[in-house]
Amino acid sequence: MTQERDLKRVEKAEALAHRMDSAFRLPLTRIRLGWDSILGLVPGVGDTLALMPAAYIIWTAHDMGVPMHRKTVMAWNVFLDWFLGLVPLVGDIFDVGFKANRKNAAILRRHFEEKHATAMAA
Repeated sequence: MTQERDLKRVEKAEALAHRMDSAFRLPLTRIRLGWDSILGLVPGVGDTLALMPAAYIIWTAHDMGVPMHRKTVMAWNVFLDWFLGLVPLVGDIFDVGFKANRKNAAILRRHFEEKHATAMAA
């Protein structure tokens, strides 16, 4: 039962990361962006608003027992995304390519797979 619950939480974090980082494709390109990039266009406020979904992914990781060193990497990803996003234009371009939420969801997925692979082997 715990494995199913954890899987649903990982999938929810991945869906949120997709919406925030790559929900839309720029026409005539292969470039994907999400609500994080769109919110980032609003000076000052947009990048700060985008912290809430990112914090949710990190909270989910904490609640699922992700080790501190991985949560530190996740927090660094979010900080870098937020801090560089504050720089007009350069931050917006960085935001489109960096995709901190997708990186963090991948860390969460890796933890889930390692945790449950160990449990299945025992």
